[in-house]
Amino acid sequence: MKGRAVSFDPLACQGLSASPGSLTSPLGRIRSLTGREVLTPFPGLGTAAAPAQGGAHLKQCDLLKLSRRQKQLCRREPGLAETLRDAAHLGLLECQFQFRHERWNCSLEGRTGLLKRGFKETAFLYAVSSAALTHTLARACSAGRMERCTCDDSPGLESRQAWQWGVCGDNLKYSTKFLSNFLGSKRGNKDLRARADAHNTHVGIKAVKSGLRTTCKCHGVSGSCAVRTCWKQLSPFRETGQVLKLRYDSAVKVSSATNEALGRLELWTPSRQGSPTKGLAPRSGDLVYMEDSPSFCRPSKYSPGTAGRVCSREASCSSLCCGRGYDTQSRLVAFSCHCQVQWCCYVECQQCVQEELVYTCKH
Repeated sequence: MKGRAVSFDPLACQGLSASPGSLTSPLGRIRSLTGREVLTPFPGLGTAAAPAQGGAHLKQCDLLKLSRRQKQLCRREPGLAETLRDAAHLGLLECQFQFRHERWNCSLEGRTGLLKRGFKETAFLYAVSSAALTHTLARACSAGRMERCTCDDSPGLESRQAWQWGVCGDNLKYSTKFLSNFLGSKRGNKDLRARADAHNTHVGIKAVKSGLRTTCKCHGVSGSCAVRTCWKQLSPFRETGQVLKLRYDSAVKVSSATNEALGRLELWTPSRQGSPTKGLAPRSGDLVYMEDSPSFCRPSKYSPGTAGRVCSREASCSSLCCGRGYDTQSRLVAFSCHCQVQWCCYVECQQCVQEELVYTCKH
């Protein structure tokens, strides 16, 4: 689009256009999220799986929904196509988890219309997408799944010998440098939406950076620290998702003002009514939006609505069902009970059944 900053939405990768709440992929079909799922679903992570070679890699790049320039970069970077797909799955999984109890639950249905607007939800999608890209690429480097990068080699760390002890630092330095080129330069300075999208993209990258930790391991006789190995390690992506969800909850509504010195638009929070002072620029960690969100209660081009959604009678039914009320159903759930350890090496359990109440929003 003319005047729009070039960006990549990992949630737009081909193969993710499944029905709402589901995902068809080599990683399986995601039905529901409980919080116990592994949030780094990288096939072969840690086993130095070889990237796709030759024509297979080029074909995978062509199947992804990328700009022409991004496809060229993908074709020159063996292993990138798989990494982009992994990032799409990771970002979608985390988005659906963080919004599982809210009216908008990061459903795939309506996402295309949502990305064309300037809602808070759009801001979160840009942030979680760029965060998943940053996280996944850094991990792919340390897992040996990329041809042009390897373990982190930050100066001042004893990471050059880390391979001797079977550890490898996550290469966030390479990840952020590559993504800066892959996502494109900051164009569209006269476009408020482009400025907001670029800002939210960098919020996601910054959230990943804030979770980078230095981990050290001692090697020596009887536990002494005669030799110490240190490496950079990213925090679990669940922590990044929680940070971004907090940013979403406190997102800032912005408008634009022309910076005469730089000759471009800048983001500003509108001044309060009756206040003579100009609004302030949003902080670098704030998610920003331009339009008030719809209610998401009823089906629309932005979401399937909340009818039929499972809710908690005490915690979420009132808000989630939008005043329509909820239906109550009972079902029998089987579980293991009265377990006893039998000599010598196994546990014997009985099968018990209990009634469980399920609450779903009315249509």
